[in-house]
Amino acid sequence: MKLRIKGDSLRLRLSQGEMRSLAEQGEVEDRVSFPGGAALRYRLRSDKNNRSISVSYDVNLIDIRVPEALSERWCGTDLVTLSASQPLATGELRIVLEKDWACLAPRDGEDESDNFRHPMADTGKTC
Repeated sequence: MKLRIKGDSLRLRLSQGEMRSLAEQGEVEDRVSFPGGAALRYRLRSDKNNRSISVSYDVNLIDIRVPEALSERWCGTDLVTLSASQPLATGELRIVLEKDWACLAPRDGEDESDNFRHPMADTGKTC
């Protein structure tokens, strides 16, 4: 699972295997480790009690919850992106969840074998 943070925006990209885990176990989690043993965990989970996509942060865990019915629809269809925003005291936090497509042009050091096939893969385009 890839996490992108830019300002008040969070974006997660999930591979095919991570989408299967979300569908079957109801959650997927990853972490970024830092020197000294610290880690930032980020988790996406399906939640039958949530009515909208929401995020919370506590003790080095970014916890994103998606309504169960929406998660099932996302996992079981060709729907690529889910997005929402959550109010902040100074604006809003934007949350974007995406299926991770393989790049059109291979990149050194990138293993994209579990990514979703890019819809323009057979066009000959590279960007």
